Amino acid sequence: MAIAVTSSYAGKSAGFYIAAALKEAKSLDFLTQMNNVRYKSAIQTMANTGFVRNATCDFTENGTLTMNEKVIEVKALQINIDLCKKSLVSSWESAEMTGAYGNPPASFTDYVISYMGSIIADATETGVWQDNNGNGELTTSFLDAGVGLLLPGVDATVIQDAASGAYTAANIIANLQGLTASMAANVPAILGKEDTHIYMNSKTYALYISAVSTLGYVNAYNMNGDYEPVFEGYKIAVCPGMNDNQMVAAQKSNLFWGTDLVSDLGTDGTGPSIKIMDMSDLDGSDNLRCVARYSGAVQTGIGADIVRQS
Repeated sequence: MAIAVTSSYAGKSAGFYIAAALKEAKSLDFLTQMNNVRYKSAIQTMANTGFVRNATCDFTENGTLTMNEKVIEVKALQINIDLCKKSLVSSWESAEMTGAYGNPPASFTDYVISYMGSIIADATETGVWQDNNGNGELTTSFLDAGVGLLLPGVDATVIQDAASGAYTAANIIANLQGLTASMAANVPAILGKEDTHIYMNSKTYALYISAVSTLGYVNAYNMNGDYEPVFEGYKIAVCPGMNDNQMVAAQKSNLFWGTDLVSDLGTDGTGPSIKIMDMSDLDGSDNLRCVARYSGAVQTGIGADIVRQS
């Protein structure tokens, strides 16, 4: 049995559930989605030099086109939980259960499905940045110290920029300026791209807001749901699962999230396949079996077009 009940049940239902707040998988909004990746899929990249030349009457081949590919390989993950109906009888849900150990109300099963989805979203949000192929983790991530795709030991072409120290409200502006200066010096081609973002976690973003508020910027005091965070014209992607004291500058089209069938993870790649099965007709037990299946992986396109600060 995998359920612990703590209840103040006094004969009637409270009618609602309260779950601990979990991070949503917000990072996926700033990654290029690759759906229907059953096992592996190739990401094609191209680079060219010397294509444009002065016109002549003859055909003269010019330039070089270099084609490369990277492979994204998804890892299958799961959640398996047995919920004993007897355990629910001791809670306030018993008033809505049918029979001695009958089925729990639809509100409960809906809640369990929603909650399991939130757990997966939380794991995915952290996983794309920090996983290290452990049990229940993605095979690799972007920033893990051992297998992170943006680490110099994994991809030496990614531009590395040194921060002045652990981020604070006092130094975050200077560190952001250092990051954008590194972008201008090393990857000027991405500066004017519509999908270029500066990726940071919620803590770093809070430090940035504190810094600009201290400087007296009105927008920092009067933000609403339509506010788009920016720094010196660059969009800021706030990713709660990112590591502390690290920022990344990259195009959304150069960072990839791959997953299995769209039906497994929703049309946007974020909704896992979750089922609750009553086992009483199958094995005679009083268990409800909760099963979730999903898969995922991350990959980069061109490492030389990415700047990581740490």
